[in-house]
Amino acid sequence: MMTNAILVAGGRGSRLYPFTRYTQKTLLPLYNRPVIDFALATIRRAGVKNITIISNEFMGQIAQHVGGGFEDEKIHYVLEEEPLGVGHALNLARSYNQDCRVLVYFSDNITTLELTDEVNRFNSTEKEPGCVLLAREEQHPEAFGVAVLDESGNVIDIVEKPENPPSNLAIGGIYLFDENFWAYLDLAMSRHGEHFSISDVTRQYIQLGKAKLLSVGEETWVDCGTPETLLLASQMVKDGKLNPNPHREPSP
Repeated sequence: MMTNAILVAGGRGSRLYPFTRYTQKTLLPLYNRPVIDFALATIRRAGVKNITIISNEFMGQIAQHVGGGFEDEKIHYVLEEEPLGVGHALNLARSYNQDCRVLVYFSDNITTLELTDEVNRFNSTEKEPGCVLLAREEQHPEAFGVAVLDESGNVIDIVEKPENPPSNLAIGGIYLFDENFWAYLDLAMSRHGEHFSISDVTRQYIQLGKAKLLSVGEETWVDCGTPETLLLASQMVKDGKLNPNPHREPSP
């Protein structure tokens, strides 16, 4: 069973005002390329050929930059007309991502980690592979979903933005889900409604013992959602720690 990708590029980017007043935040530059090029490059290097991009009124800017993709891939664009939450946004992409496994990638999260091995495992195994969560060691994890670990270091829960974090492992916005994703999404949305978060889906996998944490330390991923982290990620690009290839040069 093949793995598709859903690239979530919505949101108002309010922490990046005034830069995002007229520009989608994923088109802001990281040194010499826009943020979205690094997200797409990670997806492409993992061998994913079917990519759905969800965005808001700035979708035209993204489509002009990304275009139709490479010859061997399919790019689908889905417009989120109203910001009704992440569950609603993901559901907009459902028609392009049925009967497959999905890489859900929140586009302002840029990673140094290559996902090729995990995507290959998802593509090749007949047994339901569960889910994979990207994590990193974070000095102040209060702003993120945080992993709860048992005595053996296994993840047993995810808590969203806790005042007293149970660990220093913050969960990044990059996930691999098996074919049960949509069923778990529906169940979580029926339970939590407007308070739904993606952790309500991952928690179901965790409870079944089907969640895997993937981390390579402090620089596993960077959330490019503030001017400070955008600058940090730009420095990582300059230092050669982040790779924007392959990318397509937009038509003039």
